[in-house]
Amino acid sequence: MKHERIEIDPAVMAGKPVIRGTRIPVDMILRKLGAGLTVQEILEDHPHLTAEDIHAAQAFAADYIANDEFVFG
Repeated sequence: MKHERIEIDPAVMAGKPVIRGTRIPVDMILRKLGAGLTVQEILEDHPHLTAEDIHAAQAFAADYIANDEFVFG
């Protein structure tokens, strides 16, 4: 699946997936959601983001996990 709002560039944040045109990593958005922050609270912390950016981060992570093999042990 193509993620137009997500960018992976070795010159930006050492190649971590970020919201396109920012230096805001996908994992930071996911950690904030996991900590219980609402989309609105994240937008207040990062006013240049949109709700669509946050949803794109979630979709990217879901696709990444769905297409990766994990070993638990």
